[in-house]
Amino acid sequence: MYIVIVGAGDIGTPLIEIATRGGNEVVVVENDPERADRAATTFDCLVIEADATLKETLVDAGADRADAIISTTDQDATNIMVSLLAGELEVPEIVSVVHDPQHMGLFERIGVNTMQNPQRLIADYLYRAVKRPSLVDYMRIGEQAEVFEIIVGERAPIAGLTLAEAADGGLLRSDMLVVAIERDGEGSPITPRGGTHIEPGDLLTVYSAEGATPEVTDVFGHYEDH
Repeated sequence: MYIVIVGAGDIGTPLIEIATRGGNEVVVVENDPERADRAATTFDCLVIEADATLKETLVDAGADRADAIISTTDQDATNIMVSLLAGELEVPEIVSVVHDPQHMGLFERIGVNTMQNPQRLIADYLYRAVKRPSLVDYMRIGEQAEVFEIIVGERAPIAGLTLAEAADGGLLRSDMLVVAIERDGEGSPITPRGGTHIEPGDLLTVYSAEGATPEVTDVFGHYEDH
């Protein structure tokens, strides 16, 4: 893919690393000389030191032929302007960070895929790491539902049961679904079936409509505060 990334700051820098490592053709637009120089010397990409809110800058970056443009600056006004210009240049995929929730509606109206307030997401993730240490990883879906990874404890109520048995016994409610199972000795993740047994030490990927509440994590042998 041909990707234009606007901003080489705290969000843009790891994004540049991921995009270049993935074999994409990446052009970075950054108006801060120090950040621009650091990106140019660190990553295999073209860096343009210029103002991304000017249409000619995005044209110089090849946005008119890009597959995607991602705006990562810490200023919503800049990100909005970049998104509007990208729309004029008919960039197929326009993605932006949004710092102020009050601006979400504006980004949505101009057809931008958004990531809301990354600092708050990080803070929420860190809080959950302390509050619910049993979770290996998680992702919020909507207001309440979550997909999370959790390791089955030795004395977990679900350990030794098949998924069908766990469902029949009320351990897996109708709004919960085991999506994948990773097990030592298995070369690839196990696709869960009704007859699949759950073993202690299994790493499960679980969907829960009510989120990873203590009542849910109890099932997997992690008895956190209720």
